[in-house]
Amino acid sequence: MANKQKVQEVGGSLVAAPLHEQVKERIVERITSGAWVAGDVLPAENELATMLGVSYGTIRRAMGDLTHEGIVMRRRRTGTVVTGRMPNHTLSRFYKYFRLQTQDGRLITTNARVKSVERRPVRDEERDRLKLVDENADVADMVRVREADGSPVMIDNFIIPLARVPNFPLLVEDVPELIFNWLLSEHHIQLGAVHEKVTARLAEESEKRLLEKSPDDTLALLDINALALDTLNEPLMIMRHAALTDAHCYVNEMR
Repeated sequence: MANKQKVQEVGGSLVAAPLHEQVKERIVERITSGAWVAGDVLPAENELATMLGVSYGTIRRAMGDLTHEGIVMRRRRTGTVVTGRMPNHTLSRFYKYFRLQTQDGRLITTNARVKSVERRPVRDEERDRLKLVDENADVADMVRVREADGSPVMIDNFIIPLARVPNFPLLVEDVPELIFNWLLSEHHIQLGAVHEKVTARLAEESEKRLLEKSPDDTLALLDINALALDTLNEPLMIMRHAALTDAHCYVNEMR
C-alpha cells in the first residue's frame, strides 16, 4: 500500500528525451524534497514504469545510473533503497541542487534571476587566479540573485575568461540557467573540481539592494569564494556566493 502511494506521488507524464534522464530527475526531486528519505524502499521498477508511461528498460537504465551515483542501492529480498547520500552533494548535480538548506536541515529549491552581465578587462587578482597570460584579457562578469519562496537569499557572481569561452552570452536574457551544462554542450568543457574558501562578513550597500533589504539593516553574509577547475585541473571561472544566514545554512558533506 505504501509503495502504491509513493508511485502516485511521482505524478505527471514524461515528455522530453532522453526518458531515462527524466525518470532520474523525478526520483531525485522526491529525494531532495524529503518525500523519500534514507532507508525508504522505492516502488518496484515495473510499477514505476507503468506510472510514468515508459518502458521497463528505461526504468532499469535510470535506476542503474542512480545506483552508480550512490543515491540508491539494491538489497536482496528488500528492493531498491534510498541511501541517504543526497544528490546535491554529488559533483554531477552540484550546481543544480546548490547546498543551501534551512536551519532545520530542509533542502530548498531556488530560482536564479540574472541581474547583470558585462564584458570588462580582467583585474590583477583575477588574472592570477585564472592563470591568464594576456594582460589585456577580458572576462564576462555576471551577477544573479537566487530566490527561495519568492525572497532573495543569495547573490552569485561569476567571472568567466572570454579567452576560453568567447561566445558567452552578454545579454541578460540569453545567459544560461545551468552554466556548467552550457559549457559542456557548447565547448565540451567539463567541471572537474571546485575549490572553496568560506568566510563570514557584513553585507555591503550594493548587496543589501540586491537582497531587497533596508540600507540601515546589519546583515551577516556567508561568503563563498570559489574557483572552478576543469578535468585537466585548469582554472575555469571564479565564483563568489554571498548568502543570508538568518534562515539558511550552507552544508558540505564528504562521503
